[in-house]
Amino acid sequence: MEKEIYWHLPGLCFFRSLNMITIDLMKEFPEKFCENYRVGSVYGTFPGAIWNGGRAVFGLIPKHEIINTLNLYNKEGIPVRFTFTNSLLEEKHTHDTYCNLIMRLADNGTNQVLVNSPVLEEYIRSKYPSFPLISSTTKRITDPSALCAELRKDYKLVVLDYDFNHKESILDKIKPFANRLEILVNEICYPGCQKRTEHYDQQSKMQLEYDVRSTFPCPNTLTQRTFAECRERPAFLSNEKIGAYIDRGFVNFKIGGRGMPVDFVKDSYLYFLVREEHREFIRKKIDRILQCVQNGKGASTTQKL
Repeated sequence: MEKEIYWHLPGLCFFRSLNMITIDLMKEFPEKFCENYRVGSVYGTFPGAIWNGGRAVFGLIPKHEIINTLNLYNKEGIPVRFTFTNSLLEEKHTHDTYCNLIMRLADNGTNQVLVNSPVLEEYIRSKYPSFPLISSTTKRITDPSALCAELRKDYKLVVLDYDFNHKESILDKIKPFANRLEILVNEICYPGCQKRTEHYDQQSKMQLEYDVRSTFPCPNTLTQRTFAECRERPAFLSNEKIGAYIDRGFVNFKIGGRGMPVDFVKDSYLYFLVREEHREFIRKKIDRILQCVQNGKGASTTQKL
């Protein structure tokens, strides 16, 4: 039996409809998707959670909607993975009422947490020990020795810094840990970006202070936020190359897209998950169901048309 390949999808809330439609179509038309591909998790945050990092997400949703969203994914056997990677957290922030409510509601042995802050990691290990922890790419581990040390720690997975996506010598060095590494396949930033850590800190501060007007002078601002443009970025991992990574033992791949337009994410799913000859068929299915959801004609995203 061939090994299963796990794909980790963005936007547990913002892209909920798209994610559930994709999950349903993978079950209904398995022959049209790449063989042995599975959804390994859906990552992101509930709006307004101050532990969130990477991309600031503002707002608030009621308790029953948190429960509904968790159940929607978990009933399919898919973990929700929280992006609790705020890099500026202090001990006082661990007692946040909203974030702890989210953790209690999700504490069923299925869901997971991405971590960056040692303070929050220690708190979660003590308070919520049933949550597997994943070491986030926001740590910016770009030293090979530090990466190997990280892989020896008690993490379910370590998300590889995109700077290493095409570094053959590094990939060979970490091959013994391949099944515990996750590779971000469609990063829009450039390798070696000197501003990336500063940008993460700025997004973390935005989240902590609910500073919706804060901006960041990113040197790599996209003129076109499209998947076609992303494919030209140096860190992009094409389908033609993914097979070689799977042969090395890598089985976890992350599709980025938090903060991006829905078309960017949809095009990413079509490219990475769907067989090329069936992409137009699946695209039409997705578009039709999404339109029905947006028009309020479907009671749920699982409606088949």
